[in-house]
Amino acid sequence: MKKFLLSLSAVALMLGVSAQEGAKPVSGSGPQISIDKDVHDYGIIDQGANGTCEFVVTNTGDQPLIITNCKGSCGCTVPKCDTAPINPGQKTTIAVKYDTKRLGGINRSVTITSNATNAPEKVVRIKGEVKGTPETPTSPVKEASPMAPVEKG
Repeated sequence: MKKFLLSLSAVALMLGVSAQEGAKPVSGSGPQISIDKDVHDYGIIDQGANGTCEFVVTNTGDQPLIITNCKGSCGCTVPKCDTAPINPGQKTTIAVKYDTKRLGGINRSVTITSNATNAPEKVVRIKGEVKGTPETPTSPVKEASPMAPVEKG
């Protein structure tokens, strides 16, 4: 009887292990957002330079990803995103334009709102510094000398 119970336990144990192998946890179910970088660093750029950068968004889930909104942290940071559904495995690009007329440090964010189950609101950042362009020296204005002779007419 002991042998029978022992072999029955072994069979039950083997069935339990094989059942767990077949039941893999579902990860990536629904739309999933993945972005190529969290931060874009402009480094040091000149005033008036092209302040456009891009973030590549990939849908790593198993259902269409829909970006509903992209919002910059201020009026100087303007993102542009496509709201068409992104199928699983497909990519789209979010373009961000920073106003480089403003001098000084850049530390702004863009909030991407979507139907992603892993991050419904994803925040990416831009950073860097805008330096002023050197002014061209102007030629001095010639002033009339107080000792100059006055013409009579």
